[in-house]
Amino acid sequence: MENLLQTESTAWVCSVPVATVWTAPEKARPVDAEGISENPNINKWLQEMSRTDNKDLTDSGRIQTQLLYGEPVLIEEVVDGWAKIIALWQPCHKDERGYPGWVPKDQLKEVEALTELGYARVTVNKAQLWTEEFKPLKAVSFNTLLPVKELGDFVRLQTPDGDALAMADTVEIVAAYNQSPRGSGLDIAKLGAGFLDLPYLWGGMSSYGYDCSGFTYNLMKANGIIISRDAVDQAMEGSEIDQHDQDSWHIGDLLFFAYEEGKGNLHHVGVYYGNGLMLHSPTPGKSVEIIELAGTKHETELCAVRRFVETEEQD
Repeated sequence: MENLLQTESTAWVCSVPVATVWTAPEKARPVDAEGISENPNINKWLQEMSRTDNKDLTDSGRIQTQLLYGEPVLIEEVVDGWAKIIALWQPCHKDERGYPGWVPKDQLKEVEALTELGYARVTVNKAQLWTEEFKPLKAVSFNTLLPVKELGDFVRLQTPDGDALAMADTVEIVAAYNQSPRGSGLDIAKLGAGFLDLPYLWGGMSSYGYDCSGFTYNLMKANGIIISRDAVDQAMEGSEIDQHDQDSWHIGDLLFFAYEEGKGNLHHVGVYYGNGLMLHSPTPGKSVEIIELAGTKHETELCAVRRFVETEEQD
């Protein structure tokens, strides 16, 4: 076992655009080769998966979550090329420090710990990072956060691949990973609508594909609100709103759903879009969509409505 003692002056971070966090190393299948390589090709991985393979990610509990480029982790041990990690920016009830799981060690790198100038958060679907010679370095997902080294028309960033540049209009500068400007419920809903037709991916946490709670987590994070990674935890947070009084719901509230007509295990979350509509990332084989709640199974399975943004009264 390698000794990977962390020091205060360095941090281990995700060194690829998107790293998938697995329940255990043996949960990765041959069809997942593109997802676990040292330079993963997420698009190719998703394209090579059949619908059955995709659904099996859910049914067999293979994936926990995902990491974005530069996202810090705590490494607990390394076994046969796999690192047992804690995703420090993803709250969850499984571990008070963050989300636990396994990633290929090749997808992590040790960097100098920098926070003095804050972070640049990617605000577009994908942002191109450039080397200092203006050669393309990597395309990174929405909500990727990287430490800032210098501001300008191009923002100089610290990355696992050394200093890199991003166009200023593709990022916003924030003081810390959990300190984006607070948005309104309307901001949350409008942002989410920008991902319409993005395929569902179990465990997905990037603009290559979200699962239901990865979608709500990222919409909230982009609007300055850090919530738990999983729907079952999210449903315990924020302010409780009367689920039986739809007139009291606000755009941007989160709607939660449970089996057995709302009495069983919680299994889904979406964003209230106003006017009896929900924006959500539904299920394997489907894509982010806006639906009418009336007449669907969601109408009978609703088990909680939570508010994370205090807004003025809406009409």
